Amino acid sequence: MSRSKALAYYVTTRLLLAPLQILTIITIVFLLLRATPGDPVDAILGGRAPESAKEELRTQLGLDLPLWLQYFRYLGKLLVLDMGESTTSRGQKVWEIIWQYFPATVELAVFAIIIALVVGIGVGTISASRPGTALDLGGRLFGTITYALPMFWAGMILQLIFAVWLGWFPLGTRFPASMGSPEGLTGLYTIDSLLSGNFGQFFTAIQYLILPSSTLGLLLSGIFERIVRVNLQRTMQSDYVEAARARGIQERKILVSHALRNALIPVITVLGLTFASLLGGAVLTEVTFSWPGLANRLFQGISERDYPTVQGIMIFFGTIVVGASILIDILNAYVDPRIRY
Repeated sequence: MSRSKALAYYVTTRLLLAPLQILTIITIVFLLLRATPGDPVDAILGGRAPESAKEELRTQLGLDLPLWLQYFRYLGKLLVLDMGESTTSRGQKVWEIIWQYFPATVELAVFAIIIALVVGIGVGTISASRPGTALDLGGRLFGTITYALPMFWAGMILQLIFAVWLGWFPLGTRFPASMGSPEGLTGLYTIDSLLSGNFGQFFTAIQYLILPSSTLGLLLSGIFERIVRVNLQRTMQSDYVEAARARGIQERKILVSHALRNALIPVITVLGLTFASLLGGAVLTEVTFSWPGLANRLFQGISERDYPTVQGIMIFFGTIVVGASILIDILNAYVDPRIRY
């Protein structure tokens, strides 16, 4: 089988498996919500509400139906892209909630992944280029510590130091209420403020974004540091690197032009896996920093037993992760011809 046919077969297989993966996510989220203690009717009306009112609301929400019927009714709505309405924000569609809060999560995630890649690849490269030295030991310690630190604990400590004690960064929101927030089509404050030419809003948005995105990015950078360091050390011992040294090529040029390029191939795969960790870390980061993103809204929905909102956000996140993993797999298969399943 030629390379192009093998790649086409691989891409087709991954795309055909995607609906099954999404259906699995839908089923697990649906069942876990129903198995979690707590009644959404009590969360809405309160525990002291009359039983007649509770039964009436339960009927309106369809919670009096058998579980299997609730499941298939929900699947039927999803087929027409109807995620329902929030039970706590009555009259607000789940899709409206997603589009309202998702830009803040995207902005946080993009800046965090940029920081994670730059710091992780940089520290990993420096560590691998100086094996057995203090720089190598420091790089390994950095990777282990950042990978192991709990997100919520690190977030609180960094807020205490840089926001409370030093007063360098603001807290508790995405943009000050005293200033008009940037308006635009993207919902990304940094992009919209640049497009409108309002650099004051841009620098204000950056100021509010630095601390939460740096916290999330630094804690994710340990993953890339470990991958880059291990693969770069292995690559630096390969035959073609030794041949380049024998030809008299400078060590720095060998590191950048030969070894690092090949050592970064596994980063593509890890980037897809890290994307799921990024969304999981975004939940803790947004809650810890009171960042008004979709992950924080998910936490609020879980606390309020808002089944439609939680289901919709989780399915939305799951679909993004599935799509990102497929894209990364295809890109990885294109870059590395040995990957064929």
